[in-house]
Amino acid sequence: MNTAPQHVPAKPLAGWRVLVPRGGPWGDGVAATLRRQGATPVIAPLINFAPTNDQATLEQSLADLAAGTFDWLTVTSATTVDVLYAYRAVVPPTTRIAAVGETTAAALLAVGYRVDLVPDEDNSAAGMAEQLIALEPQARDILTLRSEIAKPVLTRMLSAAGHRVRSVVAYRTVGVPVTDRIAEDVRSGRINAVLVTSGSVAEQVHQQFPDLPSTTLIAAIGPRTAKDARRAGLNVDVIADAQTVDALIDAVARFSLPHAADEFAPKTGVIPQLRSDRG
Repeated sequence: MNTAPQHVPAKPLAGWRVLVPRGGPWGDGVAATLRRQGATPVIAPLINFAPTNDQATLEQSLADLAAGTFDWLTVTSATTVDVLYAYRAVVPPTTRIAAVGETTAAALLAVGYRVDLVPDEDNSAAGMAEQLIALEPQARDILTLRSEIAKPVLTRMLSAAGHRVRSVVAYRTVGVPVTDRIAEDVRSGRINAVLVTSGSVAEQVHQQFPDLPSTTLIAAIGPRTAKDARRAGLNVDVIADAQTVDALIDAVARFSLPHAADEFAPKTGVIPQLRSDRG
């Protein structure tokens, strides 16, 4: 008996153009997921990392990491993964890797690193510290790589629990200007949704797209990112249920395409509202 469904639903994001704010292997993976849902991804890296001002300390720490000096490596952002990948950093099997959340974990896996720990609930530096402290009652050697502007929450908590922590600035975050074409596509509403995956991305979205149309969906990857986005001045339309790319894309797919009219049709001057309560 043939039990196959008689009707296959259309791809939920057919017709959507979605801005992916990071490039590299992570951005390529997100773009592939969007295409499977029917969307057209527009990869436009909004942030990049600049070298740390203390290159010697970073290079020595990565050499020590490869030599097996550390029991744990903590990774608190996908940008840190970019640094590890750029340096071709070696993480030996004896060193376990903790990722702050699913986005960072996905970035690690995309470039060939493994992930041994992701916080169960609180995807933050404090949440990761609490879980590591519970997991490791004995003092361990831990390498924490962070951005220049990151607060030393993780280092303070782990050190207070008796662990030996080496905190190293791995990079400085800098904005990357988009092309004029992408800026115009956002301004005109041709981009239907923008994925916001970090506070740094949110700041760049606000700075680079000051005339964001009300029809453009702003999707945040989790409550913490949504809070950072609102603090940066963005109106967040949807927050992913879990801090994963799949959950973020599923959250976007719950919405109808803001304006499904042919983009090449003559402009009427009337822009439909995405949501009546959006400011």
